Amino acid sequence: MITLMQRLYPICRSITGDGLRQTLQIIQEQIPLTLHEVPTGTQAFDWTVPKEWNVRDAYVKNERGEKVIDFQKHNLHLVNYSTPIHQKMPLAELKKHLHSLPDYPDWIPYRTTYYAETWGFCLSHNALSALEEGTYEVYIDSTLEEGHLTYGELVLPGATEEEVLISTHCCHPSLCNDNLAGIALATHLALHLSEQERRYTYRFLFLPGTIGAITWLSQHEAQAARIQHGLVVACVGDPGQMTYKRSRRGDTAIDRAVAHVLQLKAQPYEIVDFSPYGYDERQYCSPGFNLAVGSLTRTPHGRFPEYHTSADNFDLVQPQHLADSLATYLAVLNVLEHNQIVINQKPKGEPQLGKRGLYGSLGGGKSTQDSVMAMLWVLNLADGHHTLLEIAEKANVEFELIRRAAAALLATDLCISGELV
Repeated sequence: MITLMQRLYPICRSITGDGLRQTLQIIQEQIPLTLHEVPTGTQAFDWTVPKEWNVRDAYVKNERGEKVIDFQKHNLHLVNYSTPIHQKMPLAELKKHLHSLPDYPDWIPYRTTYYAETWGFCLSHNALSALEEGTYEVYIDSTLEEGHLTYGELVLPGATEEEVLISTHCCHPSLCNDNLAGIALATHLALHLSEQERRYTYRFLFLPGTIGAITWLSQHEAQAARIQHGLVVACVGDPGQMTYKRSRRGDTAIDRAVAHVLQLKAQPYEIVDFSPYGYDERQYCSPGFNLAVGSLTRTPHGRFPEYHTSADNFDLVQPQHLADSLATYLAVLNVLEHNQIVINQKPKGEPQLGKRGLYGSLGGGKSTQDSVMAMLWVLNLADGHHTLLEIAEKANVEFELIRRAAAALLATDLCISGELV
């Protein structure tokens, strides 16, 4: 995942343009992503697909011809979606278009102007303070014209047409946690799932934020109706604790699956209620769709100081944090994949496990007693009304242990499968 992020880091991405395409094409080298192009001007509910933006170069030179701001050194130096310009102006006029962070004087901020045609540069506050009075040459070689919005999609068919959505935004430029980490995790999650048998069909979307999800939803209302569970992937590489933002509905299977996994990780975590601000979960959970989609992050957006600055780099994102996030996602999907109803065929009294060779038959628990207790919990609640997740919640044990217990019981005459509604 880190290697993929390192390849993607230098690319100047935006909500449209060649940087976004190049990013998706690199992901295509790892997973069979299908790229879709939506023309400028396409109506997407209350929005319109914007003009396509591309940039070749941008800089500010002082009177000595020195580049005091240089897009080639860091693409955050240019306000994303800046219109072209080539003119000279005094420092006082230039400063109206400069952005810095006085509280973090060594960092470059990330700024955008997607829907207002203007221009600007970002620089460290130390660099801003060092600018001398005089005339500056401002040069932005960019285009803003009719084109396309590009997004990537991968569908992994399962045994059913019911879908699990994994969505991640891929429009930000050189920012590691937000959201190269999300891109890398989603890519490797797809790789892992592609090698497994799947109950659900998995739909992976690599989209520009907000406008991408709105555009996809506007063109795929029928497919959206098949989404039973979903997660928006972002900010998964920092050292903070796992944080889950519930779906708008609040108590869906995905909400409960994530809560169960986090509760039994023996690590700090936080679960917060849905709010209509954040990443693309707010589009999937908009009232016209109200899908069961939450957002599973580490430190949420805006709550780490490096957010939307040049300090969101490989010092912040480390392999062990990404690995832990991936393991958490896989554990959640394991719950969804194997959650089911089982029905006890001998519910009167406790059945005899020993004569069926069930004592000590399961591995993975702290002891044989853990396995036996898991089977007893399953048998007691296998009444056709409790899912395995609900049994795991009530027993306060890992879902995987309950799943293995149920599998062992289903291999005997003690239990049969029921219908998961």
